[in-house]
Amino acid sequence: MAADLSDLSALLAVAEAGGFREAARAGNTSASSLSEAVRRLEAGFGVRLLHRTTRSVAPTEAGARLIERLKPALGEVAAALDVVNGFRDRPAGTLRLNVPVSAVRLVLPGIVPPFLAAYPDIHLDVVAEDGFVDVLAAGCDAGIRYEERLEPDMIAVPIGPRAQRYATAAAPAYLDRRGRPRHPRDLLDHACLRGRFASGAMTEWAFERDGETVRVEPNGPLTVRVGTATDLAVEAALAGVGIVSLFEDWLRPHLDSGALEPVLEPWWPRFSGPFLYYPGRRYLPAPLRAFVDFIGARRE
Repeated sequence: MAADLSDLSALLAVAEAGGFREAARAGNTSASSLSEAVRRLEAGFGVRLLHRTTRSVAPTEAGARLIERLKPALGEVAAALDVVNGFRDRPAGTLRLNVPVSAVRLVLPGIVPPFLAAYPDIHLDVVAEDGFVDVLAAGCDAGIRYEERLEPDMIAVPIGPRAQRYATAAAPAYLDRRGRPRHPRDLLDHACLRGRFASGAMTEWAFERDGETVRVEPNGPLTVRVGTATDLAVEAALAGVGIVSLFEDWLRPHLDSGALEPVLEPWWPRFSGPFLYYPGRRYLPAPLRAFVDFIGARRE
């Protein structure tokens, strides 16, 4: 039978995402349209391609064999079509990025407006989350992560500031009331505002000075989800609830205004800036190539 290319793409998207709803969210489409596309394929082939349950979707043996051959083939088709896009006067299309909330707040604001002004035919779709994700399975072209979270076998390009610090700070009123820590271990006697990743792991409170590294596990009255609820921890610190630990650039406006006071600043650890990462394909989609070139030009 002659299968529609869009139906084959739908099958691949559902299989990679592990479900119709997940694939619909990643592809900005509807679960019903994806389901109908798979039904058309199954009716045409006369073979079930996906096992469906109320909780998950998995390929049948026939579906797995088809998907195994489809994935590289559809990748080549997309690359071939994008070659034509390269002949346009201006690159066009959608660029989908998966980035942590910190990058949305601290990195992208200085990049996105001038990029969109330079490439008005490109649509940028930014998905912000702090969990560990496979950017391809999530339907994204590229991601932004810090060095320790980069996925293997990916091309990584520096983006944003190359040196950053993790800061601790509190409201002056809190420090007047509870005292000012002189050593990281003093934090064990303070109210600290903690963060938790989507995985359930708590954020690390690590400090460095003169070659010495100190890690502490402080307690406190508030724990927030990293990224999506980080601002709540900042507001609590501003209100004098406790000590917050966060990117220096995130806290900088409050430090400059005096609303927050640096805590243990000589111990603030430095770390390298984030990276844009993407698969090492032979042909990059034109919007991604334009973004990579734009970032490179800003570093020169």
